[in-house]
Order: sequence, then structure tokens, then C-alpha cells
Amino acid sequence: MKNKIRPYILAENNWKSVKKTKYTVAVLPWGATEAHNYHLPYATDNILSENAAIESAKLAWENGAKVVVLPTIPFGVNTGQMDVKLCINMNPSTQYAILKDTIQVLDTHGINKLVIVNGHGGNDFKQIIRELSLEFPKVFVCALNWWSSLDSKAFFREPGDHAGELETSAMMHLNPELVLPLSEAGLGSAKSFKINGLKQGWVKAQRKWTKVTEDTGVGNPKLADKEKGKMFFEQSVKNIGSFLEDLHQTDIDDIYE
Repeated sequence: MKNKIRPYILAENNWKSVKKTKYTVAVLPWGATEAHNYHLPYATDNILSENAAIESAKLAWENGAKVVVLPTIPFGVNTGQMDVKLCINMNPSTQYAILKDTIQVLDTHGINKLVIVNGHGGNDFKQIIRELSLEFPKVFVCALNWWSSLDSKAFFREPGDHAGELETSAMMHLNPELVLPLSEAGLGSAKSFKINGLKQGWVKAQRKWTKVTEDTGVGNPKLADKEKGKMFFEQSVKNIGSFLEDLHQTDIDDIYE
């Protein structure tokens, strides 16, 4: 039987191979477990972040980058969705604790670069990374949203914010069997804040999800298409893969120009 173990995925590997591989970059997919309109699964953010992490790591590995994808963290910050049944909330303080423990392991084993591949808009790791940089100054930590490396409007008429055209198209490409017919999806209509500063985005506040949207979606999924999802996902993965390759090759003590 042909060996199908992918060397860049920790969960598929064993001590025999791991102990002899000198990894340089760890990749941590991070998603959420939450409602995504009526037509997408609760694991949408996990599926998208994990696939983006794995496929980009594959491209980087094939170009010589010794990256390793860690198991996906399946819970995100859902403090605004506590009244949506079985949306699982993980507080930022818990995310800090998980990252601290993870980075301690990486630091101990000489892996001094960590990339968080995020799939959930409610996750924001910037301040956590700042704090952890004081505790683990030898480990370079960064975070990216899997969808942010390219202009989504070049692919989608209305990308949407949550379970809209972009996410639905990507899921139709990756896991079509988990996507209900679009005829069963809500329109993803969403209310905005009444106050101008909040409406314009230069004042930040948490949204109360059930006050904003009736179907839990924000963005119309009706124009979603698996071919658009394929093109967008593959280009995103290509961009992330190039970043992982560059990070592998870069000395973090000499990262500025």
C-alpha cells in the first residue's frame, strides 16, 4: 500500500518521522463552531482554515520549506452569539492560554516561527501576540485571515461578511456534501448600527448577532458558485504558501530591511 502520510501534517505523522525532521515553521489553523445561515455547517470556519493551512503548507513543503501544520483549534470568540443555540464561545483570555502553552512547546523544541491561519472574523490575535512576545521573545508569531491575501471583489459580486457568497462558494468547492441547496439559505440581510461612527467603522463595538440578522448570515449567498470558490481558494492558498516559504527562509533576527 502506498504511503499516504503527508509529512507536513503533524496529526498524520509519527515519532519516527517527527524526531528526525527539523521543522522551521509551525502553522496553527484556528476557526470557530457557530451557525452559518441555514445552509452551511457549524464547522465552516474550521474546514476553511484547516484546508487553507494544509494546502498552503503542501505548496511550501514542495519548495523546501519545513513547515508543520498543527491540529485545528475548533472554537473561537463568539461572545455576541451566546443566544444562538450551540455557538461555542472561547474567550480571548482562553485563546491566550492556549497560545501560551503551544508556543512554550515550540520554543522548547526549537521551532521559532508560528503562523496562525484564522478562519473566523471574531478572532483577533493582535493583542495576544503582543503580550506573548514579551514572554517568548525568541519565537516570531503572526496571524493571517485565510481570505485576506487578495481582493475578494475581483471574484465575487457580494463577498459578504458571514456565510455569504465567498464562504459559501469556498465550501461548495471543498465540501459540497455539507452545503444545503441555496434555495434553503436565508438572504443574509443584516442591520447596521444607527450611530454614524459605528456605522462607518471608525468606532468599534461588538454586534449582538440576533439583533443584526434573522438567519445568522451576513451577506447574500445566492450567487455562490463552486468554480468561483475554487479559483479564490486556490489563489489564496498560493499566496499563503509563498508567505510560508519566505518565512522559512528568513532569519527572524534579520527580518527588517
